[in-house]
Amino acid sequence: MESLNSQGMEKEFTDSVFNIGKQDFSRFAIDLFNFQYQHNHVYKLYVDSLNIDPGKIKEISHIPFLPIGSFKTHRVQTTSFAPEIIFESSGTTQSVPSKHYVKKLSFYRRNFLNGFEKFYGQPSDWCIIGLLPSYLEREHSSLVLMVDELIKKTNHPKSGFYLYEHEQLFDVLASLEKQKKKTLLIGVTFALLDFAEKFPMQLNHTIVMETGGMKGRRKEMTRIELHDVLKKNLGLKQVHSEFGMTELLSQAYSRGEGIFEPVPWMKILLRDDDDPFQVHESGEGIINIIDLGNIYSCAFIATDDLGRISSNGLFEVLGRTDNSDMRGCSLLFM
Repeated sequence: MESLNSQGMEKEFTDSVFNIGKQDFSRFAIDLFNFQYQHNHVYKLYVDSLNIDPGKIKEISHIPFLPIGSFKTHRVQTTSFAPEIIFESSGTTQSVPSKHYVKKLSFYRRNFLNGFEKFYGQPSDWCIIGLLPSYLEREHSSLVLMVDELIKKTNHPKSGFYLYEHEQLFDVLASLEKQKKKTLLIGVTFALLDFAEKFPMQLNHTIVMETGGMKGRRKEMTRIELHDVLKKNLGLKQVHSEFGMTELLSQAYSRGEGIFEPVPWMKILLRDDDDPFQVHESGEGIINIIDLGNIYSCAFIATDDLGRISSNGLFEVLGRTDNSDMRGCSLLFM
């Protein structure tokens, strides 16, 4: 059983994380780092293997970032609890999925609803359509759960999921366009491309949001190439994007050109390729993420994605690193 002090810290984190301001982010992050060092066995082993004194961490750039592959090989969990749900990443039958142990599903709901409302307002203002065939065909997808909850909150009769019923989807979108109904079509990349190429149309009242997902389905395309096809075939000025991962509870959104803005309780940093402990807040490098919503897993994650951050904190994802291991840094778990 966790101590009263631990329970008090948990309550403080969960009560205040979604109201965090820029001036409070660093203090909150360092407090959460110390909490997770004490109550996350895997993270503590990792920090100790680096011979880092937690008491000397005074800046967020000095916080150790756990390699994202740890979610495949270890149970990354802060405090002791039985998870209400376990999210799993997609992958082939030969690959090991990442697993995210979620203590409270209600907290995940609060997280993505707060994020969505910040960027797009109340779900009830929208008709939301999900085109997520590869995700609907497997269990334990955090994205499907998020979109399903948003669909339910619209209370719109046309809101819902589609697998491969492209002709029916075309008819629904055409009807919504005639009604001038504000609509969000959120879809996995290959499915949006398939639909746009088979059923080109003019969308004036619909936002199209891609969530990524091309590997093994179609020829790889750059985000610019992808968005150009969608804009041309669907009559769009911009294509929106969602940035999320199984290992995260929070999202970032792009309103166009692949320029993402994270929610206020999430921050993107960059590390050098040849020195993973050199961390900076702008320029190009490999993406590190602070997700303060990851109270019960690990809030400090070193990804395998290349990125660019501008001076205003907005970021782009440029691709993947050649290898998934952090050079100069190893996991010393037993």
